[in-house]
Amino acid sequence: MPGARPTRLSDQEVEIQLAACPGWQLASAKLYRRFDFSDFNAAFGFMARAALIAESLDHHPEWSNVYNRVEVSLTTHDAGGISELDFELAGRLSALVD
Repeated sequence: MPGARPTRLSDQEVEIQLAACPGWQLASAKLYRRFDFSDFNAAFGFMARAALIAESLDHHPEWSNVYNRVEVSLTTHDAGGISELDFELAGRLSALVD
């Protein structure tokens, strides 16, 4: 039996959780963080590790990479906004670098 799909958090719930998520901010109604690395190999290595985490959560980020920079935006499309799953993934991505 599949697990319950996440539900959208209220604006107040998002603000409370965001305060406990250093480095992340709201941008265009999504969780957003820019990660800077020493070079392309380090950025790509982060993306490879992040992809494994995202797949294990069945939750995939919107992201872009230019040389040593990776920009990540998180939202739960099925929920119509930010959910607990976004904060779970944000925390795991941060743990890779912080």
